Amino acid sequence: MSCRSRNLTCAPSSACPSRPAGSDNGEDRRIVPDAAERGVVRGDGSSRPVPELLAPAGGRSQLEAAVRFGADAVFLAADRFGMRARASNFPLDQLPDAVAYAHAAGVKVHATLNILMHDRDIRALPAYVEALAAAGVDAFIVSDLGALSVIQRHAPQAELHVSTQASVMNAEAARMWHQLGAARVVCARELSLDDIAELRACAPRDLKIEAFVHGAMCMAYSGRCLLSTGMTGRSGNKGACAQSCRWGYALVEEKRPGEYFPVESDEYGTYVMNAEDLCMVEHLDALRAAGVDALKIEGRNKQAFYVATVVGAYRRALDGGSARHAAEELRRVSHRPYGTGFYFGRPRQSAHADGYVRRYLHAATVERCRPSSSCGDSRGFEVIVRCQNRFVPTDELEVLTPGREPFALQPRDLQLLMPVDGRAPFVERRVGLDEALAQGAWEHVAVANRASEHYRFIAPAPLQPGDFLRVPASS
Repeated sequence: MSCRSRNLTCAPSSACPSRPAGSDNGEDRRIVPDAAERGVVRGDGSSRPVPELLAPAGGRSQLEAAVRFGADAVFLAADRFGMRARASNFPLDQLPDAVAYAHAAGVKVHATLNILMHDRDIRALPAYVEALAAAGVDAFIVSDLGALSVIQRHAPQAELHVSTQASVMNAEAARMWHQLGAARVVCARELSLDDIAELRACAPRDLKIEAFVHGAMCMAYSGRCLLSTGMTGRSGNKGACAQSCRWGYALVEEKRPGEYFPVESDEYGTYVMNAEDLCMVEHLDALRAAGVDALKIEGRNKQAFYVATVVGAYRRALDGGSARHAAEELRRVSHRPYGTGFYFGRPRQSAHADGYVRRYLHAATVERCRPSSSCGDSRGFEVIVRCQNRFVPTDELEVLTPGREPFALQPRDLQLLMPVDGRAPFVERRVGLDEALAQGAWEHVAVANRASEHYRFIAPAPLQPGDFLRVPASS
């Protein structure tokens, strides 16, 4: 999961008009017309490291997937103050173990405290920040100046990162946050690549620039939306968005003559506020050329299978793999229609439907693997998996494993682990694998279709615990 530096090209720019003469911010840097095709631009001609890959960790399984599949850092929340209240998140007493797991793999942990905060939130923040700091988190992501002030007093050793919720759109704002103690700003999602390049050229040299590269986009300005609050009483600015913009609407706007919305797309109306998902995997060189230091994947409400797929694809692309292959891989995971957000102009909406493209399903997760000679078969490897979706021995399953492109296999000799005493299925009793192996026996079956139960089969190649198996959605 390590990053590699690459040789870069450079082109000096004219002086930044918004920066005073004699400032110590270093050289100006600007993208020349074909820089996105050649690599990264830096004013002093030196190399810029491959950007940090920052992955979502909505819970423990997502954290483990992010770490295994190549994230350099993860962002997560404990049980309060994060913008994804519906994610699994981490109870405070479990956070030290989660942070230790990430740190053991050389992965940093950024904690989100980025909701819009009222006084009651600020009053509860000191003890909460101290608990997060004691757990060992490396950085806090904030959007509120009051929260920043509390963190500086109660966790002065942690880095401060400014959330996209703060809508940093210019170098002057970035410079002010830096003066207040921020080590990084997460760009507003409304910036183009040229905007980011200009911000980078004029901002302090030691201020890191982070930008979103993948995941769901909000139709509201920097996510600050009141639709959910007004329609359901659930505040998106407090992390409880009901996704009201994804619903179907019939829209008539009488003061915009000649501008018509496709309100008759189907009998349910149209989805005029339904933003496309962001996917920038084929434009990573352009992001690096603009001076982006960290690439952020949205998705703390997503499952571990999604995190593994997306993080793995971006990791391989960043480490020199084919961007085209990575883009194809990202089309295999559940997603809305993809676009490039504001990076190259106005973003598109997916007005015809609020639906996901699902070409592949998560079939199973590998829990154990050993040479099959131990079970009387010398032709491969015995693999024990926990089932998620239906598959059969004639299916061509694809394996997601860290550090390589997905590969296919067929599961031979499919068997289900069943209780031998006639009791309820193991999944209903929440029995773990070791206990199930002690109490059960393997029965040959024609199909794996019991979610969360354990199956085993013979594979032609060894697999690793934590690998994911997927199956075409049409199977």
